[in-house]
Amino acid sequence: MVPDYGKTFALWRAGAGDAWRDYTHHAFVEGLGDGTLPRAAFLHYLIQDYVFLIHFARAWSLAVVKSETLEEMRICAGTVDALVNHEMSLHVTTCATEGIDEATLFAASEAVENLAYTRYVMDAGVQGDFLDLMAALAPCVMGYGEIGLRLAGSKARDTPYAAWIATYADPGYQAVCANVGAMIDNAVARRIGDLSQSPRAETLRGRFGKATKLEVGFWQMGLNGA
Repeated sequence: MVPDYGKTFALWRAGAGDAWRDYTHHAFVEGLGDGTLPRAAFLHYLIQDYVFLIHFARAWSLAVVKSETLEEMRICAGTVDALVNHEMSLHVTTCATEGIDEATLFAASEAVENLAYTRYVMDAGVQGDFLDLMAALAPCVMGYGEIGLRLAGSKARDTPYAAWIATYADPGYQAVCANVGAMIDNAVARRIGDLSQSPRAETLRGRFGKATKLEVGFWQMGLNGA
């Protein structure tokens, strides 16, 4: 079952076509679910994802600047808090058990796939408006929520990666997805009205689709690190 993260997300998700399934059902994701993912691949991904989240938090900070309402500012600022003070702690804790400290994580060199994705998102925000930035940010936020729920509901949830799965299936993270989705719906209504009738619809759908494909590349980068 597809979670309800808002009307706009549903349109963008459908518009991404096969790329969305390639992302949410990537071999890396399936390996998390059934426990077959090599530990080396998971650690390589975690290190890169820690660096990714630093840039992702900066992009959400830019969304505060691009906001037009106090509610948008609150949700975007709250997302920055969730990323910096909560989600990144999973990476720190897991890597610490493998002898990798936070200073090492922060200083890690970015993989090409990481550079491509994070700079694409930042470019969307710098060159575009709030909606351009949301279209580039949404695949990560909502995609992880969808993946977490699916894997948590599977019979293979008792894997070495159960803590990762639980992080994104958690009601708190699901609330973030729902709140961001509602904010995007309200932002679309406020700025352009009916998205399906707007000349910007194709551009925004394209941004979402490109970010989704970059997510696929990020998973593959992790898998290649095994």
